[in-house]
Amino acid sequence: MAYKVQKSDAEWRASLSEEEFQVLRGAATERAWTGALLDEKRGGVYTCRACGTEVFRSTAKFESGSGWPSFFEPVSEDAVELKRDVSYGMVRTEVLCATCGSHLGHLFDDAPQTPTGERYCMNSISLGFEERA
Repeated sequence: MAYKVQKSDAEWRASLSEEEFQVLRGAATERAWTGALLDEKRGGVYTCRACGTEVFRSTAKFESGSGWPSFFEPVSEDAVELKRDVSYGMVRTEVLCATCGSHLGHLFDDAPQTPTGERYCMNSISLGFEERA
């Protein structure tokens, strides 16, 4: 897929920390309970850390008990790209930023307490946060 924002690995490495690069561009996963945005309670918008695209709103965030920031829906259907992930002997749905193709996390259908029943389980390091009223 051709993304609106495209950079070489060298360009991504120049704009991201090593840990951010490993997660966003290498699809690594940060350790549970370590992310800076896990306990973020302010109203606002969550953005892709790599390109700044708005991907989630605080109104869709919920406490899943998973150790990662969780949302029940993205800001819009075209904000994220969903891709089948068969790594590590599992079948999952990977969530990518639709603007730059960076790895944000995974989607699970194990949240019956939410309006959608879905849990967008995101790496905190993959997200930025902008406070808004």
